[in-house]
Amino acid sequence: MAVDTAIVARVARLARIATSEEEAARLAPELDQILAWIEQLGEVDTTGVEPMTAVIPGVLRLRDDVVDADPLTGGGIRDALMRCAPQAEHGFFTVPKVIE
Repeated sequence: MAVDTAIVARVARLARIATSEEEAARLAPELDQILAWIEQLGEVDTTGVEPMTAVIPGVLRLRDDVVDADPLTGGGIRDALMRCAPQAEHGFFTVPKVIE
């Protein structure tokens, strides 16, 4: 697909990017080369290659999900909190429906 200044102007208008005719003339060959390179990538045999989301494998640093027994800093006080609730059900606060 050959990219000319009319295509560059149309794409720029759709993307709401202001371009002059000189810029469109300068961008046309660059975009044409980029599309040719993309077509070359389509010719590469990728059978048996697993898709990947990143070049470097990302590992999340997770911590153990442990309930802190100290009542000042963490859990272990659900029963005391539920005693303060105006309404509770199955260990959770019960609130009125907000969506009408």
